Amino acid sequence: MSPKATTHRGYLTLALLTAILALITDQGTKMWALHALQPGQVRPLIGNFISLQLVFNPGAAFSFLAHSTWIFTAISIIITIAILWYLPRVRSWLWGIVLGLILGGAVGNLIDRLIRPPAVGQGHVVDFLNWNGWFIGNIADIWIVGGAAAIFLLTAFNISATEPKTKHD
Repeated sequence: MSPKATTHRGYLTLALLTAILALITDQGTKMWALHALQPGQVRPLIGNFISLQLVFNPGAAFSFLAHSTWIFTAISIIITIAILWYLPRVRSWLWGIVLGLILGGAVGNLIDRLIRPPAVGQGHVVDFLNWNGWFIGNIADIWIVGGAAAIFLLTAFNISATEPKTKHD
């Protein structure tokens, strides 16, 4: 195997390991929240700015489209497939990490939508991080929003996902 092929495989491996780590942190903290918190109970974490509050969210942020859970299930599946399709083309460590975080977050919330009540594909996402009363989210949401912000910055600084830097750049 050529060194170039090994490097290409390295980007993919990094992205997939990042996704697995993101997924483990998301699902692990959700399991903790389900065992340690009661719905409606509020526990200060960082003063009142970030508190712990267990909710089961059928929609997106702010319970947007709460009665259309299947839409978010479909979006999560599409995002997951699109990232998995794109990852073998990535030639940037930064892009590999960022896409891995988004993939792990999307799969984390997708798992909730697939296995949690009330039904397959319509499950409610476990949220437990209350951000000053603005919204309640979870670790997957942090990975997705952080990854989206990173994509914006990588794009703004013209850092390509698929073109490796050369010594002349």
